[in-house]
Amino acid sequence: MRELIIIGSGPAGLTAAVYTARAGLAPLVLEGLQPGGQLTITTDVENFPGFPRGIAGPQLMDLIREQAERFGSEHEYAEVDKVALDERPLKVFVEGRVEECKALIIATGASARYLRLPGEALLMGRGVSACATCDGFFYRDKEIAVVGGGDTAMEEAIFLTRFASKVTVIHRRGELRASRIMQERALEHPKIEFLWHTTVQGLIPNSEGMLDSVVLEDPRTGERREQEFAGLFYALGHTPNTGFLGNQLETDEDGYLVVHDNTRTRVPGVFVAGDVADKRYRQAITAAGMGCQAALDAERYLSGGNGI
Repeated sequence: MRELIIIGSGPAGLTAAVYTARAGLAPLVLEGLQPGGQLTITTDVENFPGFPRGIAGPQLMDLIREQAERFGSEHEYAEVDKVALDERPLKVFVEGRVEECKALIIATGASARYLRLPGEALLMGRGVSACATCDGFFYRDKEIAVVGGGDTAMEEAIFLTRFASKVTVIHRRGELRASRIMQERALEHPKIEFLWHTTVQGLIPNSEGMLDSVVLEDPRTGERREQEFAGLFYALGHTPNTGFLGNQLETDEDGYLVVHDNTRTRVPGVFVAGDVADKRYRQAITAAGMGCQAALDAERYLSGGNGI
């Protein structure tokens, strides 16, 4: 029987581990198949407080993990198969065994939707990104592209005009799915151009392993061509990582977990932190802050305070 289990090892999960370990709860952190979360595919993080010269994403996560372990957290490279939240103690089924706990923090994040092109993984953080607010700064005065046609794509394209000399929106259809006001803002922006009826079919790196150009295709004719871009941003949405929950917790229309009173769910003893519930900000610092909140709520719950 464990006091607490944390599922997820991104900024939210590891921050929760720091706080709960320091409180003497000796949490078990089930890291999943990508320990450190999405930051492990980010080369440079320049907007996390305390690192004035920036820090590599994997290094930042290693430091937070080391901090948690210093206070007694236990970490395991393992993926959760399912959970049983209608029983006491709570049950977590992980790779052929069952772990039991009094409280659970779910911090499994959300996965950006990618095109899954050959070589895509190698170019993440090296010209290909799914986070304009994270990486836009690196493309000052360069020509970049955004893939997508919804509100998120328009928001990111407009945001990126703060840095880039030109932003090209690549959309597979001849009209946008975005709301009218977002369409108008993007279409009227002098630094935004559109490639209609166009899909991305390939990524071409340069000799240094950075993105050099992309292969574009007209889906109506199959005609292909190459075009140079310093950066390619995916704005195809995110999918919250909740499959292992089996509909045991409340979600919104997009599948994100719904929280009440900051981090609590409707199930006593089950708390949520990070991008698995936050579809608005999706930043390392906001996820870490929510991880802190979930840790404090869990600690109070375990001490008889019901997490309030």
